Amino acid sequence: MSDEDSSVSQSEEDYAMNAEDESSESGWIQWYCSLEGHEFLSEVTEEFLQDNSNLYGLKSKIPNYTESLSQIIAGSAPSEKDLQDEQFLELYQNCTDLYGLIHARFIQTPTGLAIMREKYLAGKFGSCSRVLCERHNVIPIGMSNDIRTSRVKVFCPRCQDVYYPKDRNGEMDGAYFGNSFPHILLQSCPDLYPLQEHNKYVAKISGFKVHEGRGVYAEKCEYKYRTEVI
Repeated sequence: MSDEDSSVSQSEEDYAMNAEDESSESGWIQWYCSLEGHEFLSEVTEEFLQDNSNLYGLKSKIPNYTESLSQIIAGSAPSEKDLQDEQFLELYQNCTDLYGLIHARFIQTPTGLAIMREKYLAGKFGSCSRVLCERHNVIPIGMSNDIRTSRVKVFCPRCQDVYYPKDRNGEMDGAYFGNSFPHILLQSCPDLYPLQEHNKYVAKISGFKVHEGRGVYAEKCEYKYRTEVI
C-alpha cells in the first residue's frame, strides 16, 4: 500500500487524549465512534452484532477474532494505561478492522441506511471539492472492500466523481464503507438524487468557446514528432 493510501493509525497520545474525555462507563463502540476523525462512522447496534449471520466470513480475515468481537460488544472505553500497552494496541488494531468490516455491512441495512442518510443530509461527510458542484454533500466510499488497501474517499452524487476527504476522516480505511455504499444509499433513497443539473465547465478565450480538440499547436507538434520518427 502506498503512503498516500495506506491506513494510518492515530498516535498513542491522540488516543489517550480522547479516552480521557470519555466517561469510564462508555462502551467501546461509543468511544471509538466519538474519536476525532471518526465522524463518518455510525454506531452498529448490539442487535446486529449478536446475529451471527451478519458476521459470516469475517473470522478468517481478523486475527484474534473472538477476543476482538468480545471487546467490541462488551468492552468499555480504554484507559490511558491501556493505550500505552503494546499488547492492547495490537488487539485494538484487530478490533478496529473487525468493527470496520462489520460497519460496512451494517450501513447497508435499513437501520444503517437511515442513520447514514441523516448524516448525509446534515453534511457530516463534507462537501464536494469541485467548484461547479457548489459544495454539494458527499458520501463516503471505499476503492476496495479489502482492509488495508486504500483510505476512504468521498463520492459526489452531483458530478458522479470521487475525491479525497478534506479532514482527518480521510485516514480511515475505505473498506469500512465498501465500494458500493453511495450507490446503495442513493438507490434506497431516491429523494437524495440532486435536482440541480451537472454543470460542466466550458473553456473560453475572449468569450469564445474553445474547440474540444487538442488544438492546432498540439496537432502540429504530434505531426512533427511522427515525421521525425519515420
